[in-house]
Amino acid sequence: MNEQNPRKLAELEAFLFHYGEAAEIKKIAKILKLKEKEAADLVDFLEKNLREAESRGLMILKQNNRIQLVTKPDFEDINKELIKEEFREELSPASLETLSIIAYLGPVSRATVDFVRGVNSSFILRSLLVRGLVEREPNPERRNVYDYRVSFEFLRHIGLGRQEDLPEYDKYKDIIQKFTASGETQETQNPAQ
Repeated sequence: MNEQNPRKLAELEAFLFHYGEAAEIKKIAKILKLKEKEAADLVDFLEKNLREAESRGLMILKQNNRIQLVTKPDFEDINKELIKEEFREELSPASLETLSIIAYLGPVSRATVDFVRGVNSSFILRSLLVRGLVEREPNPERRNVYDYRVSFEFLRHIGLGRQEDLPEYDKYKDIIQKFTASGETQETQNPAQ
């Protein structure tokens, strides 16, 4: 199936790139409209292709039925340089927006951050994690979901003793909660086809 369906292979690669975190085979199968066995075979095929291709800088990381698209260890120097460069630069408007959402709504899932922003936030969240401005913790109610909250370093840097001391915290938290609740209501009333 894999060699005869390059479209599904491209969809898998695009999904893993866009998702940005480890995804379960079950989720991959659901999104790509495949059986779990077909999704697992497709992942194995992509993993083999990436591993054998010297011209590719990516690889598949597997752990406990979870899959993630990551850079090959051969490119560690480039990744380290990128991280150093990120630390030298100021936060981008998108990073500040994401940090604000987490500060006023956290702990909050990546899906909620994505919903509020309207775009995928995986790379920005990674950058904020690397900078030590946010922390990631497992969601106690949902397996394999992480919640993000501002770090002690963030609070120390802006000179606040606690998250609730942010300017107009209650007002903005309420506005964001109403916005996310309205989106959840619309999603329930009009499920995706």
